[in-house]
Amino acid sequence: MMYGVRCIGSIVPDNRLPEFPLVNEPVLEYKKGSKERKELEAALKKTAAKTEDVPIIIGSEEFRTNEVRHQVMPHNHSKKIAQFYWADKKLVEKAIKTATETQVKWDRTPIAERIKIWQKAADLMAGPYRQELNAATMLGQAKTVIQAEIDSAAELIDFIRMNTFYLKEATKYQPISENAKVTKNSLRFRGIDGFVAAISPFNFTAIGGNLAYTPALMGNGVLWKPSDTALLSNYVIFKIMREAGVPPGVVNFIPTDGPVFGDNITASPHLAGINFTGSVPTFNRLWRQVGENINIYNNFPRLIGECGGKNYHFIHPTADVQSVVNGTIRSSFEFCGQKCSACSRMYVPESLWPKVKEGLIKVRDTLKIGDVTDFNSFTSAVIDDKAFARIKSYIDHAKSSKNLEIVAGGKYDDSKGYFIEPTIVQSSDPLDKIMTEEIFGPVLSIYVYKDKELDQTLKMVGTSTRFALTGAVFSKDEAFLKRALDELKLTAGNFYVNDKSTGSVVGQQPFGGGRMSGTNDKAGGPHYILRWCTPQSIKETFVPLNEVDYQYMRE
Repeated sequence: MMYGVRCIGSIVPDNRLPEFPLVNEPVLEYKKGSKERKELEAALKKTAAKTEDVPIIIGSEEFRTNEVRHQVMPHNHSKKIAQFYWADKKLVEKAIKTATETQVKWDRTPIAERIKIWQKAADLMAGPYRQELNAATMLGQAKTVIQAEIDSAAELIDFIRMNTFYLKEATKYQPISENAKVTKNSLRFRGIDGFVAAISPFNFTAIGGNLAYTPALMGNGVLWKPSDTALLSNYVIFKIMREAGVPPGVVNFIPTDGPVFGDNITASPHLAGINFTGSVPTFNRLWRQVGENINIYNNFPRLIGECGGKNYHFIHPTADVQSVVNGTIRSSFEFCGQKCSACSRMYVPESLWPKVKEGLIKVRDTLKIGDVTDFNSFTSAVIDDKAFARIKSYIDHAKSSKNLEIVAGGKYDDSKGYFIEPTIVQSSDPLDKIMTEEIFGPVLSIYVYKDKELDQTLKMVGTSTRFALTGAVFSKDEAFLKRALDELKLTAGNFYVNDKSTGSVVGQQPFGGGRMSGTNDKAGGPHYILRWCTPQSIKETFVPLNEVDYQYMRE
């Protein structure tokens, strides 16, 4: 043991940060005559009246190329709400250089200062920019009022606020220092040298904000590739974060062709990570490219992906029929089933099927499908012509297959908008592709099982698809629920008991699944931020080392 006088003070700054609560952003109701409804109606008119020009943004510079694209309203595809430009190879390379160079300076910004910026951004989103975010999401992604409010307001704000809370809490842990007068041990969070590529989807505005700005919060430089069909709402987020104080170059806004982006980020030795939400084939391609280039990188790139699912509702003979019907309608058909968590397959016992079928048809027939500015619309159009064609192909398959029967719906029309009726299909084959493949649209497939075959049907839930994102069990039998909790343990990253398979809330149900549904890093929970930092352990010694041998050697 060393003895002596402390000769210098600690060079590591105090990590303690101001305390603040962990609370969810309230979801506004938009009742007739309410303040928020009037503000939203004004924002919708303003957003619809123009075509926003959205540049590529690298550092503090704006770029426009000859590759001009437009974002249209899915429910009225003759109307353009944004004009934007695809970055070419040179611009992607410029963005990589900018983000990598900026990361070094940004990482030295104290955590307390970063947290203040994020909290200011959340306040801007909750206040003056709330309805601009909602209007851009409604018109650009065909979300109804409540679906936009939950997503582009409440969930986005929760991600921005709560990730700062999780970061504050994480800094409270410090290693053991047995005698702090002699040695002090500490831990600090660093960003990863290089850049992080954030590739976000169309279906949740909030996901775009989380994918790009959580790595940035942790001290990283980011290239954000937004979805072409969520371009305007994502651009609003970018502008808000800049206004709040995120310096130029920390997050760079790079609309571009997917392969151009993927090929160039994976070819750079500075790639530090990919934060992705999208399809399995795209994530597989990126993962394969990283693997092929593994020897060129300065770091082992972090790969985080959420890739969707074939989510289920499993109905026990004791289930409450009304809960099954209402929960399934909402889970399957809100936002046209364009949720990673949407119920896409359901298993119903023969004994309950007549009542469940009657209830599903009755409620489905009351749903209004139309323009999102009509506050009576339950849902609207699917996102674009590609989605329309894909979903249509499954409905056409149901019409032609001897194993399938369309119980309700089945119509589609893309003359004005990309409209597809909420469609319910009964399958006599539990392994038909409509029961096993992700459709990502308003199509619910149902297999009716014999009550005596409950056990083998339960096993089929986990063996018939490669996905494992969300799932729900409906039952009043507590013994069965306990058994199902074990039997279905690996079939869903988010599991619901007597509730629908959608609707996870940041801070309440951290989200993500395994198998081909993704890497299950649980966005919205406390561990997600840690995936985007590289901690450093520090030991400081305050006394001189005067000996080389040990006491026992002198005995």
